[in-house]
Formats: sequence, structure tokens, C-alpha cells
Amino acid sequence: MEPKYKRVILKISGEALAGENKFGLNEDMLSMVAKEVKALVELGVQVAIVVGGGNFWRGRTSKSMDRATADYMGMLATVINSLALQDAFEAINIPTRVQTAIEMKEVAEPYIRRRAIAHLSKNVVVIFAAGTGNPFFSTDTTAALRAAEIEADIILLAKKVDAVYSDDPETNPDAIRYHELTHKDVLEKGLKVMDSTAASLCMDNNIPIHVFGLAEPDNVIKAVYGEPIGTIIR
Repeated sequence: MEPKYKRVILKISGEALAGENKFGLNEDMLSMVAKEVKALVELGVQVAIVVGGGNFWRGRTSKSMDRATADYMGMLATVINSLALQDAFEAINIPTRVQTAIEMKEVAEPYIRRRAIAHLSKNVVVIFAAGTGNPFFSTDTTAALRAAEIEADIILLAKKVDAVYSDDPETNPDAIRYHELTHKDVLEKGLKVMDSTAASLCMDNNIPIHVFGLAEPDNVIKAVYGEPIGTIIR
């Protein structure tokens, strides 16, 4: 059986990388992600990754700090996660490059679209760090933007929750689980799966999104084969 997608953006939330710790990095989660990504690479799927930074810093929860400053701090948190992922990948022989939207050439390449595409075409995994390089944009928007730029077939949204719900399933046991949605549904229902900027960018560029739980083993592989796990937004 052939994978359904040739080039994907895997968006991993920072919280998912924290695992049970809820803060910082969980090495078991890092190595689990690495194994799943390796399986994708071996299937011939080109993998680009965007990772959040919420396991270290959540700018929007700060009440007193200037929003732009808080967002730049969040971008730096995503670089920490990206370097940790790169290390976990290279430990099991997955060739990987980190590209940052804010230049820090001592630790990573600057984001250059053509170079990213060249890496991907050689089956090198590319991790896009530091968001879009602009405050007021989330890493979900980064995933949507980079997906459009590199012409990815789909965004695989690996989260702590296993699907899209009408409300937070942890606090509301009556929350409705969705199996399939349109981008318009996400915007009109105000679903918290991704922010409205990211959802409308995906809608405008016809980029489907597959939302699923990262903690379940082999979910990334199942998603690439188009299996009906989690929620599909198209």
C-alpha cells in the first residue's frame, strides 16, 4: 500500500513534547516522534516539521508583558524544541536540518524556501523554527504558511487531544467529537483546533488538515496512509 501523501508538514505542539510532565521536554516523547518520522522517511514521504513552544513559554497568557516581546520569547522556545528534535532524529540516523525564521546562524540555517525544498527532495527532514519570525502569528499560522510555500499535500496536526471537539473534552464530558469538518466550519464554530489566521490561510490555499493525538503509537503513519483517525478538515 502506498502512502496517500508525498510531502507533509507535521505540526507538533510543544505540550505534546512535554508528555506527562506538562513542562519542558520528555525524552520518551522525543524518541517516539523520531521513530515515527523515521518510518515516514523510509516510506519515501518528504517530512517538514513545525513545532510549538508552549511547553516552555506561552506568550498570550502573560498579562503584563508587551505582546510582541512575549511572542519573540515564544519563537525562541520553538528553537529549543527544534534543536531537541534534531538531536533525537540524528541519534537514529535521520538526516535533519533546522531552519529558523530569525537568523541564528551558529545553531541553524536561516529559512530559505528553495533550500528547504532542495533538502526535502533529498529526503532530508526540515524543521522550521522560530515561527514566521513575526509577532502576532502563531506556530499554527507558521505551519499553514510553510505548507503553502513548500506545496505540502497536507498538514498533520499532532496534538495532546485525539481529535477536534466542540469544547475542551477534559473539562466538558459532553463535548462533541468531529470526524470531518470544512475549514469554514472551524472558522464559523470558533473551534480551538487552530487560530483563525491559520484556518483561513489553509482554506484559501486548499490545504487539508488532519488532527490526531500524538501519544497514540503509529498515529503519524496511520494519518499518512489516510486512515480515519482523529479529524480531517478539508
